[in-house]
Amino acid sequence: MNSHTFSQNLLKWFDQSGRKDLPWQHPATAYRVWISEIMLQQTQVATVIPYFNKFIQQYPDIQTLADAPLDEVLSLWAGLGYYARARNLHKTAGIINQARKFPDSLEGLVALPGIGLSTAGAILSIAYHKSQPILDGNVRRVFARFKAIQGWTGSTKVNKQLWVISTRYTPKERVADYTQAIMDLGATVCTRSKPKCIDCPLQINCMALEQQRVHELPTPKPSKKIPVKQSTFIIAIDQDKQIYLEKRALTGIWGGLWSVPELTSVAELDAWLYAKSIVVTKKQLWEIRRHTFSHFHLDYQPIVLNVEYPINNVLEAEKTLWYKHLQTKNIALPAPVKQLFDEIIEEENGKISKLCKTRH
Repeated sequence: MNSHTFSQNLLKWFDQSGRKDLPWQHPATAYRVWISEIMLQQTQVATVIPYFNKFIQQYPDIQTLADAPLDEVLSLWAGLGYYARARNLHKTAGIINQARKFPDSLEGLVALPGIGLSTAGAILSIAYHKSQPILDGNVRRVFARFKAIQGWTGSTKVNKQLWVISTRYTPKERVADYTQAIMDLGATVCTRSKPKCIDCPLQINCMALEQQRVHELPTPKPSKKIPVKQSTFIIAIDQDKQIYLEKRALTGIWGGLWSVPELTSVAELDAWLYAKSIVVTKKQLWEIRRHTFSHFHLDYQPIVLNVEYPINNVLEAEKTLWYKHLQTKNIALPAPVKQLFDEIIEEENGKISKLCKTRH
């Protein structure tokens, strides 16, 4: 199948079955496409839609996003994960706003924080109607099967092969529709599991289907044992039901978010309390939980402390605060920390029992 036939078959399918009511498609400006593409990295469309709508309502253009406090941006992002994406969005918005023009070239886009070749390709093709290939996860899967390419698609060798193929099949005409079409095909037909090959417009020339290897391809990423890290979460609550929080550094996991203090083990608690001059009236040791990141498991044990009075001497401007859950706005919390706070409120309301293994 030559490139013209490939794109024509795909576009014919898109006209009949493609998704045309996604919120970032109306209108498909460079700003809206950029926001959606960043949100869609490692995240499903159904999850992204409500986040996108809320984000765009709060920040309808580059200037409003650039002028917003980072804490506020992170609070709207909370729950999507991979928070470096939000930090890069905010940083890039500032750069574009200062330049007073959204870049419309590949070089100009990839020079910005958080924008890689595929994201740049999506912006150029969908917003600017320029013929530029993309290679997101869905497109990788489509081409790996269509050409029966062996090997993990994230490897340097296979990645180069897929870029060559994507470039070859990207048309000059209707490139915005084509880009949306090939993403839709991977998301709705050529899916990771249970692909609907009977509905695929490319089935006649799909080499994986011909070789009966659809379920083998793309080749899975080589497996390796995921390490496990241990942590102890300290949840200190004062008489006004405020929780002591510290702002994390901008780098690393949960960078820039507000969270509870962490220790490497429960054994360090007494020293931490002494250093902060904290008077504890009640202590609850909760069961160990697990939160899984892309590259490690975090096993954490929450310790809920009722403290006699606010420890003002530990507060540092812009780095610590006393937080009232469900009442304080524009605070970005890690998902497992927010879940713990929700459980504390439910326990106080008598909706949860026996949350704790031990009570002191």
